[in-house]
Amino acid sequence: MKAAVIDLGTNTFHLIIADITASEVNILYKTTVPVRLGQGRINDHLIIPEAFTRGINTLRDFKKEIEKHQVEVSKAVATSAIRSAANGADFVEAARLQAGIDIAVISGDEEAEYIFRGVKATGAIEGATLVMDIGGGSTEFILCDQDTLLWKKSYNIGAARIMQRHFNSDPINLTDQSAINQQLDQELTELKAACDLHQPKQLIGSAGAFETYAAMLTPKIDLDAIKASPINLSEYHKLAELLLTSTHAERAEMPNLIPLRVDMIVIAAILTNYILSTCHIQHLTLSTYDLKMGVLQQLASLER
Repeated sequence: MKAAVIDLGTNTFHLIIADITASEVNILYKTTVPVRLGQGRINDHLIIPEAFTRGINTLRDFKKEIEKHQVEVSKAVATSAIRSAANGADFVEAARLQAGIDIAVISGDEEAEYIFRGVKATGAIEGATLVMDIGGGSTEFILCDQDTLLWKKSYNIGAARIMQRHFNSDPINLTDQSAINQQLDQELTELKAACDLHQPKQLIGSAGAFETYAAMLTPKIDLDAIKASPINLSEYHKLAELLLTSTHAERAEMPNLIPLRVDMIVIAAILTNYILSTCHIQHLTLSTYDLKMGVLQQLASLER
């Protein structure tokens, strides 16, 4: 069975097409487009006209690719930006009418469950583990072991939301960093309690910023060829310090840092640092499998 999954994120839209058999999921095609649906006014719960148009045009292109591959089953899921936008329903309707794409707007809990499915398929979960997915609009946390999802929660603390609220200096100053950490202190009380209970030793970062960390630390890594990879903690901390002390212009020249993430990677590093410290993490791992792979895994389970 040929299946397609569209992940409509706050920063990027993803399309992945796979051939699903009883024994495996074989990726045939994938692409990522920096739509920036949350541009400018995500904290005002609004998709601005330029972003709205970019999103619909991208979905039209995705539809052509899906038809070209003669896909039998497709699923499009929308997350934080569309979920929280006052005109999110308008976008869903425009996607149906103008691009022929039916979108399911999923809850934060559903998003976390799909992320768990994707990360679990890598085989990287060992013992008590915290999974973290830093999106543009929301960040999901999942506590789990190899077999079981133990606790999950989605927080509206995505990199785009925090950046628009708190990133007012270049390089980011201690005042802005303190404001972000204070917000995390206030919002993540349930997560901290859950980590105190389950004592995770490993943090698995799902795609996104964690792929950027891995690519910057190991330039020869082939992210398309791996499911998961360890990230050296001491090397990560050096990179995070570099990102936090550099200007926008300096980051723009850094190898393997894509334009979309030149500023948001700073917020991602602050978030990652906070979790590593607060939850007393000893090991850091990248999972290249994320929400869209979790949706594919669900479709594969139906096929089996």
